[in-house]
Amino acid sequence: MVEFFTNTNLGIVMVILFQCLLVLIPLLVALAFLMYADRKVWAAVQMRKGPNVVGAFGLLQSFADFLKYIVKEIVVPAGADKFVFFLAPMIAFVLAVISWSVIPFNEGWVLADINVAILYIFAIGSLEVYGVIMGGWASNSKYPFLGSLRSAAQMISYEVSIGLIIIGVIISAGSMNFGAIVAAQDGNAGLFNWFWVAHFPMLFLFFISALAETNRPPFDLPEAESELVAGYQVEYSSTPFLLFMIGELMAVVLMCALISLLFFGGWLSPIPGLPDGILWMVLKMGLVFFMFSMVKAITPRYRYDQLMRIGWKVFLPMSLAWVVIVSFLAKYEVLGGFWARWAVGA
Repeated sequence: MVEFFTNTNLGIVMVILFQCLLVLIPLLVALAFLMYADRKVWAAVQMRKGPNVVGAFGLLQSFADFLKYIVKEIVVPAGADKFVFFLAPMIAFVLAVISWSVIPFNEGWVLADINVAILYIFAIGSLEVYGVIMGGWASNSKYPFLGSLRSAAQMISYEVSIGLIIIGVIISAGSMNFGAIVAAQDGNAGLFNWFWVAHFPMLFLFFISALAETNRPPFDLPEAESELVAGYQVEYSSTPFLLFMIGELMAVVLMCALISLLFFGGWLSPIPGLPDGILWMVLKMGLVFFMFSMVKAITPRYRYDQLMRIGWKVFLPMSLAWVVIVSFLAKYEVLGGFWARWAVGA
């Protein structure tokens, strides 16, 4: 039996399929409860109850919403390019899913432990904008098209800042492999050995850029209801809309995972002596997601010109300057190589 799964093509395909489902199914279930938590946080800030009818404490509300979207009629606008119209949400969903193939949840717990995992994430992230653009174009309406154009400019603008910030982390870790980046943050100082200390200014820039990259409030300009009805999603209903929604939420959770891995030590314990493990990774991702939800609930929406001005005139120069600063700090091993973990073997 072991030889069948290790030495035959069919067995290897079955093992890979099982591993993919082992990541995808818990992730999709987690998304349902994260959506519930997001709505509960928003409700608490506005001093109302939020979901509280379907299931105990409203815990099954997200599953009811998913079922509603699946059984609703799919409406296609007159004059829409039907092939592209249905392809767009599929692209958004599939690209969001395959990004998780290089995300480790514990030491060795990753589908593809490649040395260029960060480049892989960049490549997939740069393609995700096509799903939005195709959805806006195929809808044959000016409001979705305007929303898709906004999204394209917004995502490209903030991908530059995110990339430069991650370059600083790569310089400190000496690797583009997430496992090596987490290992570089291990040390006797516990949480003070993580990169949130070494790269403290960039943590906030990365968080804000992640909000803009995933079209989350206060940077949800591609979906601005007060201006564009619902942006590039306005003509979508039923399952295609559900795929867009899942893809967007999955991208948010991916950003939570990236922040946990790059700045907060991934699965490392914050207190020396306590065992490391997947529980720490999940807790850190949950904390970052809570911050995403709080920003959504308490921050007013930016104007589009303000959004682009911050991205190009503030975040880009600051992140570029930080790359230069970290390069010098790592080169000359300042503070015993605090910014050069590849040099001291930490």
